[in-house]
Amino acid sequence: MTLRTIPAYDGARVPERGGHAVVVGAGMAGLFAARVLADAFATVTVIERDSLPDDPTPRRGVPQGPHPHALLEAGRATVADLLPGSVDDVVAAGGVVTDFARGVDFYNAGDFLAEGPVPMETVSASRPLFEHVVRRHVAAHDDVSIRTNCSCVDYRFDDTETTVEGVVVREGTDYAELPADLTVDASGRTSRTPGWLAAHGYPSPPVDEVTIDIAYSTTFLERPPDDTRTYLVPPSAPRTRGGMAAPIEGDRWIVNLSGVHGASPPTDHAGFVDYAERLPVPELARLLDDHEWATSEARSYPFPSNRRCRYEALDRFPTGLLVVGDAVASFNPVYAQGMSVAALEALVLHHVLALAGDPTDLAVPFFDRVAGVVDIAWSLAVGADFGFPETAGRKPRGTAFFNWYLGRLLRHAHTDGRLTDAFVRVLTMERPPTSLLRPGIAWRVLRPTW
Repeated sequence: MTLRTIPAYDGARVPERGGHAVVVGAGMAGLFAARVLADAFATVTVIERDSLPDDPTPRRGVPQGPHPHALLEAGRATVADLLPGSVDDVVAAGGVVTDFARGVDFYNAGDFLAEGPVPMETVSASRPLFEHVVRRHVAAHDDVSIRTNCSCVDYRFDDTETTVEGVVVREGTDYAELPADLTVDASGRTSRTPGWLAAHGYPSPPVDEVTIDIAYSTTFLERPPDDTRTYLVPPSAPRTRGGMAAPIEGDRWIVNLSGVHGASPPTDHAGFVDYAERLPVPELARLLDDHEWATSEARSYPFPSNRRCRYEALDRFPTGLLVVGDAVASFNPVYAQGMSVAALEALVLHHVLALAGDPTDLAVPFFDRVAGVVDIAWSLAVGADFGFPETAGRKPRGTAFFNWYLGRLLRHAHTDGRLTDAFVRVLTMERPPTSLLRPGIAWRVLRPTW
């Protein structure tokens, strides 16, 4: 499921039924879920173990926060519908409007892709700025409150162990029960829901894990205000090194170097530059040489594997509980899918709430539909990762054919902007991968090249 295949948000479709919903986690997935739940419940409480900053700065609970993030087209359009004015506020705070079709130098399959024929406006900003603006818009709803320095330590089950009736929370040294008609776990990749389910007699979800062993380092450069150059050079087998640079607020570039399966970019100035010089194109190294660094060193972050909890496969699941965001699936961050997948999951939740007779009994329809969203992102990320022979895990069906076809498409896209356009619309989750097999696209991919 992609932006094209999920109906748009329509708040009038969801009747308010009263009651209280609790969201565990005030990251992007939790904030999107809270916004949607506010249409159906009288009150929504978001609990967050962190202290939340008053300005757009990285926070402890989001260790990947200082590194690059992107709101792909699927996420941008969904957020614009859920939170009118929020995307404009990101731009007003310094976010940079770029054209993905013509303003991004995208290196793949041995050369840069040709410019696309149709403008594709996107907004480039840091993760802290995106989250800060979204949090402010969500908190502005009278029905939503955010409790900080508040940790969820267990679920509160009813006497029959069939329904989650809220959460047990810890604030400082005090413990309390927080009743809820619906609880949503948006606590991220380290979610404790599988263990808590097992403790209450439920099966834990099957887990798919695909090891890519990616490491990346990020720094910031001073940027002239009118210079919005953007470079994408993702690792592509057999080349294990990659990098990117994008303009963000504060007249800066965020510059990231990445490596998979043992290639690890350093964090010191000289090592960072040397690593960039070993990429197949010189643009990133020149950027580092020609502009002042806004920080003295780079910051690193490891990401061992793509990980997916298949809640849709469970035969038994308690009423009154849902799981969203990275707690369901987290992907190789090079592909920047996380925030957009979370936005689409919130859109799915909106439609499930609109159709549900009981707003607390949502697990089966929600997980079934969310699996369709995750399938697309998973096949794109994991499929690309299996281009490397060292990648370990269960390979999705059809990966070998799709990788062969996509490689041919990208080579033709060096000179064919129509193919660039088709590829980018899939990459940004606007259209499904099957759109690349349409006759007009397939002919351009498969035509002879004497």
